[in-house]
Amino acid sequence: MKNLLKISLLVLGPLVLAQRGVISGKIVDANDQFSLPGATLKIENTNKYTVSDQNGNYQFLNLQPGIYTVYIEYLGYEKTSHQIEVKENQTAVIDFSLNSGLNELSEVVVVGDFLKGQAKALNQQKNNGNISNIISSDQVGRFPDANIGDALKRVAGVTMQNDQGEARNIIIRGLSPELNSVMLNGDRIPSAEGDNRNVQMDLIPSDMISTIEVNKTLTPDMDADAIGGSVNLITRATPNKERISFTASGGYASIREKGLYNSAFIYGNRFLNKKLGVVASGSYQVQNFGSDNVEATWNTTNLNETYISALDIRKYDIQRIRRSVSISSDYKFNENHRIELSAMYNWRDDRENRYRVRYTGITPVLDDKGKLTDEYKGEIRRETKGGIDNNRNKNTRLEDQRVYNLSLRGDHLLSSKIDMDWAVSYSKASEDRPNERYIDFNQKNVMMNEDLTDANYPLVTTIKAENTADLKLRNITENHNYTDEKEFGAKLNFRVPLSIIENQKGRLRFGGRLRLKNKERENIFYSYKSINGIENLNTINPIFWSGDGFNPGTKYQPGYFAPKNYLGGLDLSNPNLFKESLEPAEYLASNYKAKENITAGYIRWDQDLSTQTSFIVGVRVEHTSIDYQGNYVQDEEDLIGEIKHKNDYTNFLPSVTVKHKFTNDFILRGAFTTSLARPNYYSLAPFVSAVVEDSQIIAGNPNLKATYALNFDLMAENYFENIGIVSGGFFYKKLNDFIYTYNTNAFGHGEFDKQFPTIANPIPAGEVWNFTQARNGDYVNVFGFEVAFQRQLDFIPGNFFKHLGIYLNYTYTDSKAKGITNEEGTIREDLDLPKTAPHMFNGSLAFENNKFSARVSVNYTAAYLDEIGGTAFDDSYYDKQLFLDANASYKFSKNVRVFAEANNLTNQPLRYYSGVSSRMKQLEYYQPRFTMGLKFDF
Repeated sequence: MKNLLKISLLVLGPLVLAQRGVISGKIVDANDQFSLPGATLKIENTNKYTVSDQNGNYQFLNLQPGIYTVYIEYLGYEKTSHQIEVKENQTAVIDFSLNSGLNELSEVVVVGDFLKGQAKALNQQKNNGNISNIISSDQVGRFPDANIGDALKRVAGVTMQNDQGEARNIIIRGLSPELNSVMLNGDRIPSAEGDNRNVQMDLIPSDMISTIEVNKTLTPDMDADAIGGSVNLITRATPNKERISFTASGGYASIREKGLYNSAFIYGNRFLNKKLGVVASGSYQVQNFGSDNVEATWNTTNLNETYISALDIRKYDIQRIRRSVSISSDYKFNENHRIELSAMYNWRDDRENRYRVRYTGITPVLDDKGKLTDEYKGEIRRETKGGIDNNRNKNTRLEDQRVYNLSLRGDHLLSSKIDMDWAVSYSKASEDRPNERYIDFNQKNVMMNEDLTDANYPLVTTIKAENTADLKLRNITENHNYTDEKEFGAKLNFRVPLSIIENQKGRLRFGGRLRLKNKERENIFYSYKSINGIENLNTINPIFWSGDGFNPGTKYQPGYFAPKNYLGGLDLSNPNLFKESLEPAEYLASNYKAKENITAGYIRWDQDLSTQTSFIVGVRVEHTSIDYQGNYVQDEEDLIGEIKHKNDYTNFLPSVTVKHKFTNDFILRGAFTTSLARPNYYSLAPFVSAVVEDSQIIAGNPNLKATYALNFDLMAENYFENIGIVSGGFFYKKLNDFIYTYNTNAFGHGEFDKQFPTIANPIPAGEVWNFTQARNGDYVNVFGFEVAFQRQLDFIPGNFFKHLGIYLNYTYTDSKAKGITNEEGTIREDLDLPKTAPHMFNGSLAFENNKFSARVSVNYTAAYLDEIGGTAFDDSYYDKQLFLDANASYKFSKNVRVFAEANNLTNQPLRYYSGVSSRMKQLEYYQPRFTMGLKFDF
């Protein structure tokens, strides 16, 4: 980075001496003094223009000395202009305060806070060089969304995978979370999960973010690891005057009849003659809820008769506590030099108790012809999941997740022709699960019945009533799982004027990027044998959960379990009560270490061909160097040794983006871009787990290639002066070397020796073992389209409709994967790319006036393939989902507002199915949640 700076200054040195001038300034709302990003500023009688940044700042570079008139356009605000004189080697300053109000074309008075937020978002989207969608904090506040994940599912082409009823993993344009990226203020957020690179979006409260930017196409100055798209979460900028805000709310989760509690604050101001700006914000949420769950594993006999080989009935009790604090500070030395320091810390405690009865190892009793009878034989297991009784675990499984980011940035105008910015950052994500405990009791050789009359709701029951005295202690375990990921980042960018067409704007940008990543998973697991103590379930005063009110149906009765307090209170460290044994089979193969160094450089050229047409062309080069370490484990518990693997590769990523304005508000965008998705960490880890008795190997694949995508996009947008948009477009992506889970029964000596040349082959010569590993497929073709409509219904006669707004978007995605083989090595045809949703729809209807606002929102995602099995029977699908949410608020005064929210009014379950939609694999319900609160703004 230091050498890049020296070279850049040497090349740009002559430009620093240029005798030109600059115009700069800031754009704010005249009423509340909030900064207005995405404003278009033009110099009268020239083709010179610029766009205000996220903080409302703007610059005109390379101006001849003279008098200029600058005018500004912003959707929903009155046009205005100012005149100023530019002097040689000086920066002239014009600040704009815009009034929202009467628009001459539409005769609509912009009064609502939501419309102001919508105006900010649409102005940024309109003036972005790439295809993107923007949501402002004002818009987020008008949806009933507690976390960023739930807010994101309102964006066109975006849906979310849920966990315990909350949006967690993002799907963009139907593409899985592994193919997307999430950033905070332009810095990649590390992942707290052990296996993958996913960022858990339910970790960050929505009221901590100012703007959400979803980039669906990339420009060369952006990180390339975003095939579906990248999400940039932008924290609050320092305000232009003192701001104090406080929010408090309480709610009700109907499934467990427990409380929901939320609070948030913001304080910001400017000091030292407005040179120093500071904004601090915090959020605290306590969510008490749960879920009711049924899961089934399906199998077939030799005569292809279908039966259940395992059935779970699960009851979850959940508490999630989110704490989030952020601070941002900027110091403006003068009009040409500014630095910014920002920090954000998110901490979530996820406490869970799970009560699970499992009917497992079920085998059918066949008649003389090999056909199913009415009887089955299997095993019953009754398990309680919890944790130690201390002030952190509180008898629950505690998942302590933390993510923080610290960054320092600078913007510098070195001369009238050279603009430079830089940034350094450090981020860390961790997941700690200490003293996690399980206790289960079992009974073998139990005769059972299966009711498969409705495969959507299969049922397994025992022929003879269960007796807790017959359920013997099977296992007591305690584990400690820990994962963390750290990333240091640095970047340096330059911008200089460069136009090959007279009187047309041109800009050359170039720079470098460094990302140093470290990831480690360190788990450990113990089992305990009771010494002259626990024998069966009836001796420990078990609790009983009936099927009354159980959401999948009252016929599913969870039954008897060890209480969580009993499990948490066990003194497992007392050798007089328990014998402790280390269980390497549960953690040895899972542990790994990973290092990745990513260096990148780019060049980007923006050129206007005319007042209507412009393009962005450039190339990005990213070099990835990896150093991974995994374990070689045999028979699940014997550590044979460590395996280390190093690799590096370079990706060249050219792109071209074209933008044509038919009118000032009707825009056509086209783009050819390239992007990539690096394999998940654990998929790359060089681990080997060989089970000789089962003739089975599960292994990582350190030779996996990054998926490389060619992307083609075309998007037409028409913006309405009264704050709205109608848009539609097509996209096509070809994903080379996509990654899927490979399973085969034809894995022999030669292939293993080739992949792991430094370790002894566990497969005896001539034998064929089952082998599971992540592999690169050939390619996937993904194509689709999206349409969106958003505006006030003021074109309908009547004053009422001026306050009514509609928001609609729909995305269709289709994909065809090539190069996927089944366990016999046969190519499987007509498979979609896993986790690719074909249909996504968002809609909302809103009413807003000076005092009152209300909104009803719907979100729909069609079913899609989630995981590829060995055969079509085993393929797992994520079923369709339809969510209905509502919220309303009333403003008592300029400073005080009361609001109410309702989520999941459809009681939409999370549902998976095996092979066909009628064959339920998982069915989990959460019931609606309701919240009311007050917000104070000063």
